[in-house]
Amino acid sequence: MAPIRIALVNDYEVVGKGLAAMLRNYQDTFEIVELDSGTVPRTQADLSLYDTFAATAGDRDEVRALARNPLAGKVVVYSWDVDEQLVARALANGAAGYVSKGLPARELVAALLAVHAGEDRVHAVPDGAHAATIGDWPGREEGLTQREAEILALITQGLSNAEIAERTHLSINSIKSYIRSCYRRIGVTNRSHAILWGVEHGFRPDHTRRIPATEPDKAKTPGTA
Repeated sequence: MAPIRIALVNDYEVVGKGLAAMLRNYQDTFEIVELDSGTVPRTQADLSLYDTFAATAGDRDEVRALARNPLAGKVVVYSWDVDEQLVARALANGAAGYVSKGLPARELVAALLAVHAGEDRVHAVPDGAHAATIGDWPGREEGLTQREAEILALITQGLSNAEIAERTHLSINSIKSYIRSCYRRIGVTNRSHAILWGVEHGFRPDHTRRIPATEPDKAKTPGTA
């Protein structure tokens, strides 16, 4: 059977490469056709894995546009946040599946296969189970956790605390706590220094994702009138 063609969708190259490294032992199962296109996949994929690191959640327009693109195949939201209401909104947005970033590689592969087969759509870390820390992200070598790195990336993008809370579905107090721990790890004391550190250490997106101006579901395949 031919490998499943998968596009890894995120604006940070290191994140896409981390996902690719996770799947490197499953090359007979998956063929990675795109790490990132800067917009939505331009190459025909069977699955598009939408990583929410420093991006919008599955309930926003980006996932809706991606799901309407015929080249994207089935869209799978890949996120730490598996809140029941958020998952429901992502599925209503057109996502075919929703997978926790806390799953180890073999369970991630099983989840993607299930979504591709039209079986179980939601795959979270079971209650009481340990969430794996996998993949890669900016600042990992500096000791930043994935969530701290995500908050710093959003700060570097110029978002306010309120905007970060709205995007990540975290409380303002949680955002402030992550910011304090992030500052301690990178040795800064204020936001302007944190932004400068972020710019110097790869926390700006490698691409700027754009929602297509035309409705993706009206797009025609080559050769059609």
